[in-house]
Amino acid sequence: MFLGHFGTSLAAKKIVSRPSLGTLFMAGQFIDLLWPLFLLLGIERVEIDPGNTAFTPLDFVSYPISHSFVGVLIWAGLFGGAYFLLRKDARSSVLLGGLVLSHWVLDLVVHRPDLPLLPGVATKVGLGLWNSVAATMVVEGLIFIGGVWLYQRATEAVNRKGRWGFLGLIAFLAIIYVMNIFGPPPPDAGPIAYVGLSMWLLVAWAYWVDRNRRPRNPAK
Repeated sequence: MFLGHFGTSLAAKKIVSRPSLGTLFMAGQFIDLLWPLFLLLGIERVEIDPGNTAFTPLDFVSYPISHSFVGVLIWAGLFGGAYFLLRKDARSSVLLGGLVLSHWVLDLVVHRPDLPLLPGVATKVGLGLWNSVAATMVVEGLIFIGGVWLYQRATEAVNRKGRWGFLGLIAFLAIIYVMNIFGPPPPDAGPIAYVGLSMWLLVAWAYWVDRNRRPRNPAK
């Protein structure tokens, strides 16, 4: 799941207008932003296994801290709690925590049974939508398109940066998605952590875009 996570973050702007799109992106991708750090530290592990599923060659061998259900519940609480301490906005804090948790729920739909429920417990879950490229693209595409539509209804550009910066971000996400699907698999797992860390640039891009747009209903 890639575009789907960004789609839920975009859609969240329709519910609460105060958090920046950058913060919403950070919440929706939070456990995938942590995951590369755990790979680099050797705490979690991924391997290249073409044919692992039809959609991705990645075999998520072990990621109990970043992607176990209980782990994500803790990360969700920490993220929402940190935002509340900084902003004293309970509604936005709950939504941001929900976005962190939504990442695991969407991953549950697409992953094969490799998502742990609890660190140290052998039981793993996953509904396996990734076994069908077409079905995955339809589901993710609908979530993403819906999120883009809701974000545009919730905000308006105040200048050309807000208009074209947003369109550029959406186009870039779509291009990366297609390249990941139809491009060759990486030669080994080594660069994956560094590529994963580059997603922080998308968060920064979203902050910049949101500074050049304004809520249509700022009371929320």
